[in-house]
Amino acid sequence: MSITVRPSSARGHAHHGWLDTWHSFSFAHYFDPRHMGFRSLRVINEDVVAPKTGFPQHGHRDMEILTYIIEGRLEHRDSAGGHSVIGPGEVQRMTAGSGIRHSEMNPASDQAVKLLQIWLLPEREGLEPGYEQTLFPDAAKRNRLCLIAAPDGAEGALTLRQNARVYAARLEAGRSLEHVIAHGRGVWLQMVAGTLEVNGIALAAGDGAAVEGEDALRLVAGDEAEFLLFDLG
Repeated sequence: MSITVRPSSARGHAHHGWLDTWHSFSFAHYFDPRHMGFRSLRVINEDVVAPKTGFPQHGHRDMEILTYIIEGRLEHRDSAGGHSVIGPGEVQRMTAGSGIRHSEMNPASDQAVKLLQIWLLPEREGLEPGYEQTLFPDAAKRNRLCLIAAPDGAEGALTLRQNARVYAARLEAGRSLEHVIAHGRGVWLQMVAGTLEVNGIALAAGDGAAVEGEDALRLVAGDEAEFLLFDLG
């Protein structure tokens, strides 16, 4: 049984002027063979994108991509004709599949956008590309694990093409939650804000934790905590 903490300060980091980015796993010019992902979870980047800048159109294949907005707004366009602007509490899912091109830009002139960009390996290669987005309001995440992505799109979640269930929560100071882990599954926790104890182990904003061999997690907030929980097959 183990819980391995990935401290925020130990992540890969790059500052490109328009983009300040932290990598939980190897990505782009940051490479660490000890941190190549966790099960099907391949990328967690914490990005801060300056006003009127962003990621110009580029291509992806064979990846399930989730974008979780923390602050600000992000404008999405893709080669399948998709166009939307998403804000705090909204999550987008893009299946890159057999190939898709997209751009993600900050349309604001006076506010940065802060987000988590998340990649998971798909259940198989060559899937049909697709896109969807959903608002998960604070009330849905307040003191509970709100399912935001799942293989069957259960409970209004985004439909994920992988044996993974992704939850978001905002836990008030002193409040607690429990999460039961089915046999053979692992969990990755990613902190967004605040402080949290996970089976007695302290986590702070930006920290991650890999969980293997545990039957359940007891999550207790110190300061108000916002976090994502990935339950992975």
